[in-house]
Amino acid sequence: MIGDRASTPWHLWVIGIASLLWHAVGANDYVMTQTRNMDYLRMSAENANVPLDVMLDYFTTFPAWADAAWAFGVWGALAGSILLLLRSRFATFAFYASLAGLFVSTIHQIVGDVPPELSSPFFWAFTGFIIVVTVALAVYCRRMTARGVLR
Repeated sequence: MIGDRASTPWHLWVIGIASLLWHAVGANDYVMTQTRNMDYLRMSAENANVPLDVMLDYFTTFPAWADAAWAFGVWGALAGSILLLLRSRFATFAFYASLAGLFVSTIHQIVGDVPPELSSPFFWAFTGFIIVVTVALAVYCRRMTARGVLR
């Protein structure tokens, strides 16, 4: 019933908006990389202190399954953020899809030939941070669903 819907806690809006902004950056990175936007890639290479040709070689040799996993990770997380703000219980499933893509793409990073220039401690710490954030968002959505906030 409509009257049974739990009120929306303030933290849902904070987490939802922060999540949307965070995942919009990831979606932008995915689009710019997949479309081979040279200005963006050049800037990313400079910021990472990596030669542009090394970065291009790495991203252009992804197998199709790794590209698909990356897409699931990025777009699942963005969908989860939007669904969270819409108070939909399907946000949980979107974050699960994102986690599946993230784990598969992380496996590619572990077993694939990541160039030494890209395989820094920061690279691996950032990957770990992304995993922790995505797991936390999935758990948060499950809790909000159990409380009746997400329907």
